[in-house]
Amino acid sequence: MDRDRIEEYARGGAKLRKGFEGLESKDLTAFPIPGTWSLQQIAIHMMDSDLIGSDRMKRIAAMEKPLLIGYDETQFSRLPGLNDLDPQMAIEIFEKNRLMTAVILRNLPDESFDRWGVHNESGKVTLGEMIDKYIGHLDYHLEFVAKKRAMLGK
Repeated sequence: MDRDRIEEYARGGAKLRKGFEGLESKDLTAFPIPGTWSLQQIAIHMMDSDLIGSDRMKRIAAMEKPLLIGYDETQFSRLPGLNDLDPQMAIEIFEKNRLMTAVILRNLPDESFDRWGVHNESGKVTLGEMIDKYIGHLDYHLEFVAKKRAMLGK
């Protein structure tokens, strides 16, 4: 695995923070594209997903062929109290989690990135693939953030 991917993963927190800079509370709770998540929901989703991703990566690094359990992001987005969560705090948690997880990843020997776990929905996945997945997941959602920002005139 290209170890530069770890650095790209680590920079993800700063990218997410930048994507949300200058937004006001009304922007975060708006639905500029009806039927999709608000920016607040995206921020919370990114935190939830990355915490789960970090756990999965550490399981693969530390355990032999661990079982990785999926979750329903839509159901997570419907949890009571979601709109009371602080999206900026979620972004801070995301950023700090990425930085801390990157420390572990940097210290692993090269062969660790070929270790794998079994996801209950998608099957076998290596540690290297997980890093790529979470880099891509952030970029995917940042496209939506940019589009929604533009629609809000931000």
